[in-house]
Amino acid sequence: MKTIKVGILGLGTVGSGVYELLRKNGDHISTKSGVRIIIEKTADTDVQRKAALGIPDGVFTTAASDVLENPDIDVVVELIGGTTIAKELTVQAIRNGKHIVTANKALLATHGREIFEEVLKSKVELGYEASVGGGIPIIKTIREALIGNTIQKIVAILNGTTNFILTSMTREGLDFRAALEKAQELGFAEADPTLDVSGGDARHKITILSSLAFSSYIDHDRVYVEGIEHISERDMEYADELGFVLKLLAIAEKTEQGVLVRVHPALVSGDDPLAAISWEDNAVMVYSDFLGKSMYYGKGAGAYPTASAIVADIADIAHKVKSDGEYDRYSYVFNRNLPQLPFESSVSRYYLRFHVLDRPGILSKIAGILGKNQISIASVIQKETEEEHEYVPLVMLTHSARESNMKKAVSEINVLDELEGAGVILRVIDEDHS
Repeated sequence: MKTIKVGILGLGTVGSGVYELLRKNGDHISTKSGVRIIIEKTADTDVQRKAALGIPDGVFTTAASDVLENPDIDVVVELIGGTTIAKELTVQAIRNGKHIVTANKALLATHGREIFEEVLKSKVELGYEASVGGGIPIIKTIREALIGNTIQKIVAILNGTTNFILTSMTREGLDFRAALEKAQELGFAEADPTLDVSGGDARHKITILSSLAFSSYIDHDRVYVEGIEHISERDMEYADELGFVLKLLAIAEKTEQGVLVRVHPALVSGDDPLAAISWEDNAVMVYSDFLGKSMYYGKGAGAYPTASAIVADIADIAHKVKSDGEYDRYSYVFNRNLPQLPFESSVSRYYLRFHVLDRPGILSKIAGILGKNQISIASVIQKETEEEHEYVPLVMLTHSARESNMKKAVSEINVLDELEGAGVILRVIDEDHS
């Protein structure tokens, strides 16, 4: 039986999970894979983790170089996170001929082209299943199971923290702050949740997925991102009244003009499978030419789901090493160079909410501005008030319109004297995800 020796950089939540999984299920993995995976070295700056995990003497170190320079180590598992030290150590490991497994979505989203070029130069393998979707095997599915298909679109819920918050707001009537605090108390949100609630985490993940799906490097900085910080419980109530559920979606679509990638809150039809993805779960809906629509869902984060994906990558690399076959460079080549389209060119339906004075003519005035910008109204909800000259919510659903036209129209509406505050714009994703 072939032996693969592993070095782990970082023993935080995920790193500890990987260590525990390999220690507990090592024999089971060997039986199923025909490869024995041995943890040769673990590195972390926190020496207390050695005792906490029961790591034997000689296996734990505080020096990353003890992993990177060890000639016996075949696979380096990078679980440090970030894009500075992690990048330096990853590149060094690759240049030392080590295969790499990582869960570092930020690293791959921002420096993926450079990392893949280093992988190709050194002819090593790179496993990154855990960087997107936690325990959902979406990278392997797109790269292998759907290899015969042309992927046209991905619509996904890729952040468990925001999905938990939005589920709490929908089902329990909490406002954003209370839902966030609940997520933090239960361990589903970080003490500093900015990356999650701003949409940044989902942007990292959809950058990786869309680059792979369309075989074209996607510029992370050109992916439109909008978070959920501004979502109010009032909009959750109106969405429900209209038959929708609010989700933070990551969307990537290939058109004849190029690729459009974006992250933003959206109203999803209550009949859509994505509407049923609740709490901390993630889901990825893939549209391809021969398979059609397929959805993959499960736990999107956490020590054990992520560790499961990492160990699967280690086993997969072990099989390739064991076979001694020809190096498959095509797994790491994205050469289509498709144009990346601006968000302003996107087309969708919209949910609009304005706080307006309850007086005759305001609806026709707003409708006129929308019509001037080639936007037609599909339905209207106007709440009543018993007091004259009070501000009331005016909620609209539109037919499909261009983002640039919608932003221009709303900017014109926002300066009307009859409005209080700025209008709310949310995109609407119908069952066909158009």
